[in-house]
Amino acid sequence: MTQQQVIESTVEFVKTQLQGAEGGHDWFHIERVWRNAKLIAQNEDCDKGIVELGALLHDIADSKFHDGDETVGPRVAREFLTSLELPEEVIVHVENIIKYISYKGGHQSKDFTSKELDIVQDADRLDALGAIGIARSLNYGGFKNRAIYDPNIAPDLNMTKEQYKKSTAPTINHFYEKLLLLKDLMNTDSGKEIAQKRHDYMQGFLDQFHAEWNGEL
Repeated sequence: MTQQQVIESTVEFVKTQLQGAEGGHDWFHIERVWRNAKLIAQNEDCDKGIVELGALLHDIADSKFHDGDETVGPRVAREFLTSLELPEEVIVHVENIIKYISYKGGHQSKDFTSKELDIVQDADRLDALGAIGIARSLNYGGFKNRAIYDPNIAPDLNMTKEQYKKSTAPTINHFYEKLLLLKDLMNTDSGKEIAQKRHDYMQGFLDQFHAEWNGEL
């Protein structure tokens, strides 16, 4: 099987697996991350095949939709990649990208590092910023029936990993607890440049939101 055939098979698998998924974690999210990853990879010394596979499979079974079980995604990816008879080192690398890509309140350990993980992580984080990031946050908050904003509930910037995963705070808090912090966590120069632009757009949205909330505009 050629590299192109592997990618095409993976695309079809992901589309099938994510049918009916929540709008911020559906096929279109995967497609955007895939595009971001390929864009960043152009300027990096990396295995572009692993970058593409990691991007396509990074949210194949997001733990937040599987009762917090972080083993489901790597397991599903391994089963699929094994069916394509890919080398074990490729499968393990993609598994590790899935295991270590997430933010998890900023407490994710770096027990595994690679340039490919750096690229896919940046690509995923970019999709949490800017106009798309705003739309995804509000969509997920609605999906979880959370308040949009409550001025009496302050953002918590010192949550543990478990507290972050179980948080039911208003959606606007999420911007301060995670999204506005992402630009300083980017790994690649390309990721940093794009993240800054999207961060500024998001900050402008929040300024406008608070001004409208307070009746200033």
